[in-house]
Amino acid sequence: MEINKIPVLPGEEKKIDVNIAKLPSHSPIDITITTYRSTNPGPVLLLTGGMHGDEINGVEIIRRIIERGLHRCSAGSVICIPVINIYGFIHFSRYVPDGKDVNRSFPGNKNGSLASRIAYYLMKDIVPLIDFGIDFHTGGADRTNYPQVRCKLDDERNKTLADAFCAPFTLSSPYRPNSLRRSAAKEGKQIIVYEGGESSRFDEFAINEGINGTVRLMNKMGMTDNYIDPVDETHVIKNSSWVRAGNSGVFLSTVKYGELVQKNQVVGNIFDPFGDFELKVKAPAAGYVIGLNHNPIVHQGDALMHIGVVKR
Repeated sequence: MEINKIPVLPGEEKKIDVNIAKLPSHSPIDITITTYRSTNPGPVLLLTGGMHGDEINGVEIIRRIIERGLHRCSAGSVICIPVINIYGFIHFSRYVPDGKDVNRSFPGNKNGSLASRIAYYLMKDIVPLIDFGIDFHTGGADRTNYPQVRCKLDDERNKTLADAFCAPFTLSSPYRPNSLRRSAAKEGKQIIVYEGGESSRFDEFAINEGINGTVRLMNKMGMTDNYIDPVDETHVIKNSSWVRAGNSGVFLSTVKYGELVQKNQVVGNIFDPFGDFELKVKAPAAGYVIGLNHNPIVHQGDALMHIGVVKR
């Protein structure tokens, strides 16, 4: 295995910096990659975080995996990239300088924008090395996601990875255009997306679920003897529904994320900040609260709550 023209031999662990670009200040934009290769043959797992720079739970998941030595598999190899979008990470931003989303820039272009160059490097030099991967994300725009894996349930290989990870929820999710997951799938590489917590905030439950799920997946794939029992069996969600604000105002939820709610149950209230009205917010369907808006100031039509629909 070679990364940035540096060989990684069986039994070796290496930390490799890859330069992607330079800012006008001459500050380098580097991606740091930690790779461990076992002396025993096996699959290659890719762990990526910080695709969106403000989604720091994934960064912390991979950091702790490295710190605890969980990436040192007994068979195969693990490639860890804690921060893909280093510019966004240090600027508390989802995007790169020109406002582009790295995860909508695949398969990339070596002469394109910074987002496109990052995507091109991953597709050209990293994805060909792997068999499967986990891309760690969080909710955005003040919304938190209950720990969940997103995969194509009609793809048996994708579903096998999700089942092995065994997050509290597994969501049926088609490939998004120009995403890492879709571009890797076109190359025959299976990647699942883990969502947990919200941007710019550590969520210990989501972090621990991400670590534990990764260990379970590695165990299932014969890469480690470690195993961590799941808190519960995963709930498979094939359909979901957004609860949206009927009026602008101040939103206060009466339920917690992860909670099971019933159709027409009051799940919150929208208050006029000047005391003129109170609007009850009801669930449009029975299901689990898999996403919740933590910003109390809402505008008409804003997403308040994401419900994973339970078919009865």
